[in-house]
Amino acid sequence: MDWVTGTGGFFVLLSIVVAAGAVWKAKKMKQEVDLFANQVEETIKQILSGEKLKETEEVTEDSLWGKCGERFWQLYQGWNQKETDALREKKRMKTLISDISHQTKTPLANMKLYQEFLQEEELSEKGREFLNRLGEQTDKLDFLMQSMVKMSRLENGIIQIKKEKRSFYQTLTTAVSQIVPAAAQKEIELYVECDEDLMLEHDRKWTEEAIFNVLDNAVKYTESSGRIRVKATRQEIFTKISVQDNGKGILPERQAEIFTRFYREPEVHGQTGVGIGLYLTRKILELQNGYIEVRSDIGKGAEFCMFLPNQ
Repeated sequence: MDWVTGTGGFFVLLSIVVAAGAVWKAKKMKQEVDLFANQVEETIKQILSGEKLKETEEVTEDSLWGKCGERFWQLYQGWNQKETDALREKKRMKTLISDISHQTKTPLANMKLYQEFLQEEELSEKGREFLNRLGEQTDKLDFLMQSMVKMSRLENGIIQIKKEKRSFYQTLTTAVSQIVPAAAQKEIELYVECDEDLMLEHDRKWTEEAIFNVLDNAVKYTESSGRIRVKATRQEIFTKISVQDNGKGILPERQAEIFTRFYREPEVHGQTGVGIGLYLTRKILELQNGYIEVRSDIGKGAEFCMFLPNQ
């Protein structure tokens, strides 16, 4: 009887020891899990914030952190290397673009100078016609090179958008004023509607460029004695800038293509331009967290709507 009782006591004691061991292991595992979670969270935070990550200390591979910490360190090293390579490539591209811009400015300036000299010379009627055509092609080449440089700088992040809260009315009227001579030449009526007190956080220079490109496009493809309406409206989340014309309109299947590089409508190749303006506008708006869309019916004109966030 005593032996049985003693045996029962032994098993009870053994059960207590096993249970205590299980509790200890569970507690230790919880501590390891908590430590692992904290280490992962802190490491990710350091990587995302750009802080310098310290190399992980030697840990046993069977721990929760184990190889994971080493992988994070390798990820950080790779991330840093790619960022360094990207900065080096950006600097190289900036130098290349500057060289191209500089190398083309001088010959273009010389060509224009020689044209001015020739304008003062006695030329035949045919010679005068060729000289005028040469002037048009030189201007086109100059415009193309300037557009290419702008495009390359925007795409490579060389140009930084600097947003400031300022009068949007002033930005809009400046952009419109640049298109007035071309519109007047075609006797196109311009209507502008914008609250003079409208304030908006935006990059003035590049936003003017974006709006001008859309206006320039509208004037080119609107017939003489047509009309263009420009309206800026502050909405709940975005400020909408609408440019509406009564030109030829755009086919539905082409409306997505017009914002791509070098796209030009097949019917208007006789018009000046290189098909970069709307592409640049889209890029400029995207860099300010905005966007552009078009609504159009053939023969009823088009409405380009640009959107910039209010904050």
